Amino acid sequence: MATENNEIQIGAQGRVVIPAALRKSLQLKPGDRLVARQVGDSLVLERREAVIKRLQGLFAHIPAEVSLSDELIHERRDEAEQEKM
Repeated sequence: MATENNEIQIGAQGRVVIPAALRKSLQLKPGDRLVARQVGDSLVLERREAVIKRLQGLFAHIPAEVSLSDELIHERRDEAEQEKM
């Protein structure tokens, strides 16, 4: 992991240019897609693949036969029934 600091300037229309040294170090190529997110006061850029891998890791402990959407629908229906009473 590089520890070199690179200062960049926000250009016209909010555009930023990733310095060549960082692009080379991260093996970023024209057309690569990044996801931007805010973490506190910081802007984080990540490859889509890294985001997907991180999210899959968060839910890896859930068995494949469990449907989170089905569980959510069931919970909402139960709550709606409770509100009718």
